[in-house]
Amino acid sequence: MGDQTRGKLNVHSYAAELQARLERGEPGNLVVHDPGPLVRHKLADEIFNLCRANSLWPMTFGLACCAIEMMSLGMARFDISRFGSEVFRPSPRQSDLMIVAGTVNKKMASAVMTLYDQMPSPKWVIAMGNCAISGGPFAVEENYNVIEGVDKLIPVDVYVPGCPPRPEGLLEGILKLQEKITGVRHPFPQRKISDAPSY
Repeated sequence: MGDQTRGKLNVHSYAAELQARLERGEPGNLVVHDPGPLVRHKLADEIFNLCRANSLWPMTFGLACCAIEMMSLGMARFDISRFGSEVFRPSPRQSDLMIVAGTVNKKMASAVMTLYDQMPSPKWVIAMGNCAISGGPFAVEENYNVIEGVDKLIPVDVYVPGCPPRPEGLLEGILKLQEKITGVRHPFPQRKISDAPSY
């Protein structure tokens, strides 16, 4: 292990696939050029985006201690069901949101990429906690087994910092993701009067 430089992922068999993704500049995206739909209607896209933002289905997926905070978000005190995200699905094929909660080791990296690839499009990723964002306290030279940021493997839409972040922080991350999908802070039906667009 002494001849390997820091930051290179050439220990496991997925290194060639990961290197190809990084060279394309789009980690996690196996489609090099996606032309999109044949016909695009603005009103239909807005309606679909409202539906997607108000019915995010996270995957039941936790890697370390941040997963405890993610689980507590489903309790009555925080009530994630207000925002349509309480249905944690047991399969990546039924999910459209991956919350990477915890430390990603090189041993788990291939599993994370496989789960992401199995999710149907459109799909989103939230990196929860310092370990998922940058390796956290484990990002030291002697610790060669930690991926310093899950965005080296798959594209990340929202970063939720903290060690671990509180459930309110993850709730804010979900609201930011809804804002990214729809373009407004509080999509219908939880929209505030002050945030409603003026027509």
